[in-house]
Parts: sequence; structure tokens; C-alpha cells
Amino acid sequence: MKSKNSLRRSYAVSKFFTYFFLILGALVMIFPFAWMILTSSKTVPESMQIPPTVLPEQVMFDNFKDAIASLPFGSLYWNTILMVFFRVVCAVLFSSMAGYAFAKLKFRGKKLLFGIVLVQMALPSQIFIIPQYQMVAKMGMANTVFALVFPGLVSAFGVFFLRQTYLGIPDEVGEAAYLDGCNKWQTFYKIMFPLTGTSVAALTIFTAVFAYGDLMWPLVVNSDLKMMTMSSGLSTLKGQFSTNFPVLMAGSLLAMLPMIVLYLIFQRQFVEGIAGTGGK
Repeated sequence: MKSKNSLRRSYAVSKFFTYFFLILGALVMIFPFAWMILTSSKTVPESMQIPPTVLPEQVMFDNFKDAIASLPFGSLYWNTILMVFFRVVCAVLFSSMAGYAFAKLKFRGKKLLFGIVLVQMALPSQIFIIPQYQMVAKMGMANTVFALVFPGLVSAFGVFFLRQTYLGIPDEVGEAAYLDGCNKWQTFYKIMFPLTGTSVAALTIFTAVFAYGDLMWPLVVNSDLKMMTMSSGLSTLKGQFSTNFPVLMAGSLLAMLPMIVLYLIFQRQFVEGIAGTGGK
């Protein structure tokens, strides 16, 4: 009896600490978003007051009106949607084909080319900004949607990610398709690619999230405010010497709405995609 009671007591203690740290971690992650919402409804003096005030004395909805008046949100939303859409399409299409080739096909220079992909993953993305900008400028495509999509035409992470997925598929599956009369291309898009649905969903989520939050590249390649994305457009609200933080927080809250809506709609796919990938 004592051993059972001690086991129950230790289980209850471990369960308590587990939930305690999970709740603590959730509060730490939620705090910035809660602070952003509260700041968006404050006045400028309240937002800069020391010690800071948590709740505003009076809710200021004019901050949202000022944010909408300061930025062309329609153009920023549209540019962001196009950038995310085309980056996701390119990442899934080209990474699937390249990942399948590196995993299942035999050709000369295979290890060398895959090594180049790994090197690109290891290097920081900032070192590619100057050569990528020079390429876009020489093509005369600056201040266009194509310029926003250009760095995402090929995803080194996506190639590596889907290669690992294809390696997990038995070779007998492709051999059976070949015996049934499929060529290499038909084996890829009729047999192999449909088996990577979970990994493709996860790659779509990662690519969309990273593209939506990309700040450096859109700010460099597109100087026209109407051709910027949400993240680069919001950066223009920050002043050189002083910043209207309530308006900036109101604009940030408006910028978050599309991703929040998408997550609420596709919550199950988000969770299944990431959980399934972790299972592999």
C-alpha cells in the first residue's frame, strides 16, 4: 500500500510540475501578443509611461484609423498573399522533384549537388541578399511581385526535407510501379508524390509562415510602398527619433489577422502536418 501511495504521490507531483511549466511557457508566449493588443488601445504618453501601465485609461480606436490611413493595407495584403502563394507553390513543386531525384534516382554528381544544397542551408540567408538583388535589378524586375518571390523559387530546406521523406518510402514501391509500366516521371507524380502528403503540408506551413514574416528582402528589393509586404510596410511606421507605438501596434494587429484567420480555418491541418512530420 505504501508503495502504491508513494507512486501515486510522485505521479501527482510530476504531473503538477509538468502542467505548471507548460502553463508558464504558454503565458510567456502569449504575453507579447496581449501587450500588443493593450498598447494598440493606449495613448502615446501611456505607451511610454514608466513604470508601464497594463490597462489603458480609455480605449483608443483612433489608432486603428491612423494605421489604416498611414499605410495602403489593401496593396500590402495583396502583395503579401501573392508572395506567400507563389513561394509555397515553387517550394512544393521544385522541392518535391529535387527531393525525389536525390533520394531515388542515380545520376552523376548527385552527392556533389546535394552537398551544395546542404552548404546553402548552413549559410545565413543574409549573404545572398546582394547577389540576389543584383540579379533582380539586371532583369529590371525591382518593385514587382516577382522580386518578392525570387528568393523563394528554390528552397534548400524543402529539398532536404522532402528528400528525407522519400528516403523513408521503400524502393519496392517504385519498382512495383515500374513493373506496372510507369516511367520515372509517372512513378513520381502518380505513386511517390501522393505518399508525401503530410510532409508537403508541413513544408507548406513552414514556407508560408517564413514568407509572411520576411522583412529584410522585401524592404531591400521594393522601395515603392505600394509594392511592399505587410512586414516591410509596417517598418515604415517606425520613426527615426520617436515612434507612435500605439499606431504601430494597431498596424501589427491588423497585419496578424490573415494568419490568425487561416490558422483557425486550417487548425487541424496545421497540427497534423507538424505532428506527422515529427513522427517521421
